[in-house]
Amino acid sequence: MTKNPSSITLWVFIGMTCALVASVRNIPILAATGWTMIFYMFAAVLFFALPISLIAGEYAGMFPGAGGPELWVTSALGEKWGFVTSWLLWVQMFPGMVMVASVLSPTLATAINMPDLAQNSMFTFICIIAIYWLVTILNFKFDMAGIVGKFGVWLGLYFPMAILFGLGFAALITLGINPEGQLAAFDVGKLVPDSETIGTLKFLVPILFILTGIEMSSVYMTRLDNPVKTYIRGLLIALFLMAAFNVINGFLLANAVTGDLELNNIAQGLAAFCQILGLPLWIVNVFCVMVFIGVVVQLSAWATGPSKTITQSARRGLYPPKFGFWKTNSRDVSVSVLVVQATVISLFALLYLLIPTVNAAFLLLVSATAIIYSTVYVIMGIGIVKLRKAQPDLERPFRIGKNPKSNTVIWIVVGIFLAIVFGGLIASLIESGFSNAFIELGISALLFIIPLIIFKRRKQSWAEDVKKQLTES
Repeated sequence: MTKNPSSITLWVFIGMTCALVASVRNIPILAATGWTMIFYMFAAVLFFALPISLIAGEYAGMFPGAGGPELWVTSALGEKWGFVTSWLLWVQMFPGMVMVASVLSPTLATAINMPDLAQNSMFTFICIIAIYWLVTILNFKFDMAGIVGKFGVWLGLYFPMAILFGLGFAALITLGINPEGQLAAFDVGKLVPDSETIGTLKFLVPILFILTGIEMSSVYMTRLDNPVKTYIRGLLIALFLMAAFNVINGFLLANAVTGDLELNNIAQGLAAFCQILGLPLWIVNVFCVMVFIGVVVQLSAWATGPSKTITQSARRGLYPPKFGFWKTNSRDVSVSVLVVQATVISLFALLYLLIPTVNAAFLLLVSATAIIYSTVYVIMGIGIVKLRKAQPDLERPFRIGKNPKSNTVIWIVVGIFLAIVFGGLIASLIESGFSNAFIELGISALLFIIPLIIFKRRKQSWAEDVKKQLTES
């Protein structure tokens, strides 16, 4: 039998799934939890990533067309919640891009041999503002992600990943378990948070965030041979590999670094590895240049990607025409959307000036981004349950639970997922302190309420005005 040329093999699917969420940026967050990182990563994979992947798999089987979460939620809960979903996936970029861009300051500082600037709040703020606006302006005229994207992923992910693992493993063999490191001596009791390590609960939501985006692997389901079996097998293998990758690298980093970990500075661990191994520090400089370029490439891609969804929503009349979100330039990019993005991201970057330490600001931004993204997942979970009741006869090539007459399994899956999301949120907020918790919830609540207001006040004339202006242009 001739194989579909567009089909995807098991191992290609695994690779694509891992690529969606793999990043060296997240390793310091996991390392900061010490030996409890194994517990947190296990919980994140089993109770967060696996349930949302199964939910997304059922959605993708029912609605294989382009659209992802926005299409799925619209089909399940209606246009209002589909609009809210697309909005949240856009605005999670605001704190998210500041968090990603904050990696630029320590890598740049280390690359130019001025490491003391790495945790300087003003330097971090200036780097974020300058580079993000530069990327935005360049995207008006050029396809920046396309220009450098082919080698950007190698510089920003694969090469740094290989360097960190190789030198980290060599440092472990040379040093053994470092009694002065973040890990210190092993004890079985340290594997689970207790009265001494309860403070690490503030990292739970950021650790869950490490695996966000994995739901998008479900869009490849229709291209898999034997979709249901291959999807489940590939998903489980990919989750295992990602958990192992993060835990092993987190372990190596935590073992080598003495003193406080800099959450936005992956180069800190590499510098410790080189010091242990007696290697020249120019290796760290080269590493930082690679990561710097890789992050800039990521910012370039994300600057324009979500904006296209907002433009399509605007052309359906879901935003006031005066915003100009519907209008694109010769490169099919909405200048209005990109300017709004850059402006709001600049406002979020001010947190680095308002919060005393870079670590605290970084953790707040990661938590806020995770809360917003998890809200999308909660909406998806509610939608999948409603679809089971509203459209029980809808064809489901991939179904959670084998019995077509029972919804017990999906209730369990969604229940477990909601429990880890809300439980993790409450624990993280309590351990984050009142002021940080207030800011995180305030940001999330505001960005959730805005689309509800816009949708409620939308007018039929918006779609008509946009259609008229598109015709005239």
